[in-house]
Amino acid sequence: MIVVTGATGNVGRPLVRALAAAGEQVTAVARGFEGHRLPPGVAALRADLTDPAASEALAPALEGAKALFLLTAASVLPLGGGAVEGLLAAARAAGVGRVVLLSSQGVGTGRHPSDIEDAVRAGGLDWTVLRPGGFHSNAGQWAPAVREQRTVAAPFGDVALPTVDPADIAAMAAAALTGDGHGGATYVLTGPEPVSPRAQAQAIGAALGERVRFVELSREQARERMLAFMPAPVVEATLAVLGEPTAEEVRVSPDVERVLGRAPRTFAAWAEDNAALFR
Repeated sequence: MIVVTGATGNVGRPLVRALAAAGEQVTAVARGFEGHRLPPGVAALRADLTDPAASEALAPALEGAKALFLLTAASVLPLGGGAVEGLLAAARAAGVGRVVLLSSQGVGTGRHPSDIEDAVRAGGLDWTVLRPGGFHSNAGQWAPAVREQRTVAAPFGDVALPTVDPADIAAMAAAALTGDGHGGATYVLTGPEPVSPRAQAQAIGAALGERVRFVELSREQARERMLAFMPAPVVEATLAVLGEPTAEEVRVSPDVERVLGRAPRTFAAWAEDNAALFR
């Protein structure tokens, strides 16, 4: 059995599908499953990792599990390592042998605190840490404006970053959860090339076969929009990456290709696959 937290998210969905297709028994954990169809045979468990009682809620699923995929969403990050210590202790007590943490590249570059990674490394389980940069799917936030006005509005229009396809993150997680040789590894996950917001808008337009106009937001306009769905410390760290990335943050990592044996997927390929989102 493999327990997957964040199972209805951009990474959790393809990860659950990949594990189920490979014949693994899976328990999908999420705050809710409305509008989500799980693969046949996958068990569902409602739980919220920000709830102090999360470890108790997950205890039944952890019994008999061999591995745990742990997602630290933006709502969990401000809580620090204490948010996951109880869950890791429950996993260890249940005999879980392996944990794969979906962290952030920002931990390695000092943008985010390392508390959660530290807790996982000290948790007594065989661990692997995945540190993705920005996701291709973050462009999904532009979908309403693209559908209604064929417009993308974003800050720092010509600052390019090597965003990564969530499907590649899921494939890396599946490899680490089920394969050998990943214990104690920290992987940085990026796409194959840096792509700017302006270029992303052009790729979405190409996928639609129509021109998509790009409008550049000021930093303050972007901050105001992001505060509607992200904690303030995460907003500030994100704006810093988007506007003043370090050399490490614009570097293309070799880890996806080294582990999966293929190049990571481009933003243009993601846009083609998800064109219906913008129609």
